[in-house]
Amino acid sequence: MLARVGTVRDGFMVRWNALGAVTGDAIFYALASVFALLLAWRSTQPAQWQWGYLTFGPYALAAVLAFFVGRRLSKRRQLFRVGLVGLVMLGAVFIPLGLEAHWRHAQPEVGVISRAGQLLSKGQDPYRTYDRHGHVINEIKGIPAFESFFPYFPLMGIFGLPSAARHESKGLTDARIVMTLMTLLTSGWALALLRLSKEQKIRVAQVLIALPTGALFLSTGGDDMPILALLLLGVAALQRRQSNLAGVSFGLAAAMKLTAWPMAAGALLVARDREDRSTWKRLLSWIVVIVAVTTVPFVFRAPAAFMSNVFAFPLGLAGVKSPAASALPGHILTTWVPVLGHVLAPVAFVIGGYFTTKYLRRHWPLTLSQLLGVMSVIFAVLMCVATATRIGYLIYPLNFALWSSVTQVQPVAVPELVHQA
Repeated sequence: MLARVGTVRDGFMVRWNALGAVTGDAIFYALASVFALLLAWRSTQPAQWQWGYLTFGPYALAAVLAFFVGRRLSKRRQLFRVGLVGLVMLGAVFIPLGLEAHWRHAQPEVGVISRAGQLLSKGQDPYRTYDRHGHVINEIKGIPAFESFFPYFPLMGIFGLPSAARHESKGLTDARIVMTLMTLLTSGWALALLRLSKEQKIRVAQVLIALPTGALFLSTGGDDMPILALLLLGVAALQRRQSNLAGVSFGLAAAMKLTAWPMAAGALLVARDREDRSTWKRLLSWIVVIVAVTTVPFVFRAPAAFMSNVFAFPLGLAGVKSPAASALPGHILTTWVPVLGHVLAPVAFVIGGYFTTKYLRRHWPLTLSQLLGVMSVIFAVLMCVATATRIGYLIYPLNFALWSSVTQVQPVAVPELVHQA
């Protein structure tokens, strides 16, 4: 199955590359403007529909410029594309982020992270709310029950520390601004390290930051954006065979959110040094140390609360209805037949594990590109079978699929030997 998906992906990429980079930009920005308009029209969340209205114009302008100006440029096309990325980031990230931080319109996770930062700054445990026999204990009054949970690892709380220090969660201390700064700095470092062409780096930056796959989340509450940036840095380090940097990057991501764990585990399969020797032990050591140092104290302090917040709640097992309930197959099926909530994940794990193992055996030793392709499929499947997940998690398989494509090593053509008489 994974091999078949890879073949389809490769065929699509061949046809897509034939269009040209600037034409591809025009298509992406046009689709982004349509998405922004639909979001502004259909979304019921203020942070989202305001972002849609604010960004429709910048995306539409970028699409027009790319189609009518960029395609006619014979020189400096890359400089033009970089300028368009900057223009889009100004109109789709920086301005909406500043306005929404001032208006204090955000996704619920921004408030959750800010409260965790306040508790951490006072030396208190961010895992106060937990489930006991179907009843929520220590629920925070005045907010929905699901916002009382902190479904992250402790390190995620650092993004709420600036607001705790200033005793306000708006303006420059808004957790989104801190997350955006880290995302930009980390992804910029990763792009500098990646051994890719300039055109490929621009495309990676577009999907990660400039298009709605990144800009929407940076502006409204992107706790997944620092994770993706750290994973990209880890990928760049793996490509460069810098195992220490890869271990630190994956370790920090894994110490923030559970969504980083599959990629951190997969990285162990492809970690190698410059002599092509496996360095999985060094990588694992960094990940374990970082996760243990930042997490174990909180586990010992309140193990039941920690498990309920970090594992049970995200998996829909904490007895509280999560807002992360997009109309994906897993959610729909468990709504119709609730008992499937305890069956889908194990069945998907067994079947997925079988096909993944089969793929690994056929393609061992695995390349970085192949690993990213596997991760893309795994995340897509997990999204579809999870009982409570956001459609926004689509950014993981999308980015992984793109990274898989651009890190694929192209075969070198060997010239035929010509024998002269």
